[in-house]
Amino acid sequence: MERPPNIMSECHPDPPLPLLITGLTGVAGYNAFHYFHRRYPGNVIGIRQVSNWPLQGKGIVPCDAEDGVALRSLFDKYQFRSVLNTAGNCALKSCELDPEMAWRVNHAGLRTLLETIEETPVKLVHLSIDLVFSGESTGNYKERHRTDPVTVYGKSMAAAEELVTLVRPDACTLRISLPMGVSYGGHAGAIDWIQSRFKQHKPATLYYDEIRTPTYTDCLNRVFQHVLASNLSGLYNAGGPRRLSLYQIAQVVNRIGGYDPQNLMGCYRISAGPMPPRAGNVSMDSRRLFEALHVTPLAPWPYFQEHVPTHGQWHFERTGGEPGSPQLLAQLLYRNPAVVIRGRDDVMDRDVGSDRDVGSDRDVGIDRDAGRARDAGRDKDKLRA
Repeated sequence: MERPPNIMSECHPDPPLPLLITGLTGVAGYNAFHYFHRRYPGNVIGIRQVSNWPLQGKGIVPCDAEDGVALRSLFDKYQFRSVLNTAGNCALKSCELDPEMAWRVNHAGLRTLLETIEETPVKLVHLSIDLVFSGESTGNYKERHRTDPVTVYGKSMAAAEELVTLVRPDACTLRISLPMGVSYGGHAGAIDWIQSRFKQHKPATLYYDEIRTPTYTDCLNRVFQHVLASNLSGLYNAGGPRRLSLYQIAQVVNRIGGYDPQNLMGCYRISAGPMPPRAGNVSMDSRRLFEALHVTPLAPWPYFQEHVPTHGQWHFERTGGEPGSPQLLAQLLYRNPAVVIRGRDDVMDRDVGSDRDVGSDRDVGIDRDAGRARDAGRDKDKLRA
């Protein structure tokens, strides 16, 4: 049987342009913006909340997603032919404490977007999340499985999926898991949060029984490009092929980063308290998407099998010459180490962490001090410590 094309190495089809990308402060949106902005300069616009003034740069426009007047004005000005909607607030505790905010950002903003593109041929790709499931089963969720979220965040995202299906049946919704890549401000991603604890020589406690299917943003960007350029519609899972618990993810970060293994703790969800509620095994089966795209599945995270934990004390097992370091972590965990630079298609950047890196602060003119001040209050809402 002929092997399907590799999504990372083949030529990538052009999406309808101009392209609008929402949700730049999230890991998926941040990396997608830089990926498309470099490939199609002058044809990609990203929007961020008006209040988030430190995030600036060419192609970045302040616009609140729920502001219909401002959004229509943008469409009138740029005449977008496609939209990648990555907007949403995924801070679990913040969403539990302020449900109105969660529904406004995760659902009302989408409704405004749908109203804006009503009766237009705009290609819409909408991102959802694996946390629309409770994870109380054995995982391996397929698209046909019924959603049963346990958090306000998950409930608002499940409702958003239904809204897209009802209002825009020609759109494509992609359920992702943990996107593994650099983030705006250095605080938004799973790797960021875990690593920040270890860098400060503080303990980090992660769950043994919350299972995800993480994905390199390098891989997701190519998926977005293929889907935007296709006629694909409906709901598809877009997780990675490797299932890992949050504890195992932290083990990888700890060992590859060369951090003190004593600072990693683990517990079960039942021991963590009721706020916020936690999902269990929300791993996804994403084969249907790649069969539809006629490409090979995404690369696993982490890429190399030897970096996959085999038991609970795996992160302690280090030989004298094992070169764990934050630099190695950046090369192997923030970026897919298997991809190859081809012209301007940066698929293997051996200088990960430099100013050339996707999403570097210099690229978008971030005021890091302002970003740190704003993000300081958010840390508690990330993966539990």
